Amino acid sequence: MAGTKCIITGVPGVGKTTVITEALKRLEAAGNPYAYLSFGSFMFELAEKQGLVKNRDEMRLLSKDDQRRLQQQAAEEIARIDGDVIIDTHASVKTPKGYLAGLPEWVLDALEPDLFVLVETDEDQILGRRFGDLSRVRDLDTYGALQSHQSFNRAIAAAYAMKTGCTVAIVTNADHLVDLAIDQIVGLLT
Repeated sequence: MAGTKCIITGVPGVGKTTVITEALKRLEAAGNPYAYLSFGSFMFELAEKQGLVKNRDEMRLLSKDDQRRLQQQAAEEIARIDGDVIIDTHASVKTPKGYLAGLPEWVLDALEPDLFVLVETDEDQILGRRFGDLSRVRDLDTYGALQSHQSFNRAIAAAYAMKTGCTVAIVTNADHLVDLAIDQIVGLLT
């Protein structure tokens, strides 16, 4: 299908959603609209339609086979979307047993992304944002744990680029400089 497929990721609390939302507005205003898709929400909607879950909390209770099948279906449906698309997801997911790839091979094969963007910032800023956002329930991490997660995301982004041939860009979303991060994403997509 024609169009650019851009995957944007970042650890929870990095401000990814804020940056994406504003970048989408600027792209639209410039006459370069992008569709926005949350990969997790897309999977949830598929699972709900198939009667597998009634709410998002039940998603984590699905079998590994159901999760994989839903990932595959979501990726295939997203790949069929014509036009430019931003896909909001996680490069990796921290689990009690280690990091899990957020975009396994079968997802990358279906999506064929053109660009992979890592949104990052200093770990102390992420911690401050997490503590200040009472609307979300997030795992408590240390500075070192966040540093490890962001480092792993860089490593896995390189693996994704090796697999797909897409480019990888790192955008810093520092406190009080959100406009710079938004400008960088808009620049990458125009």
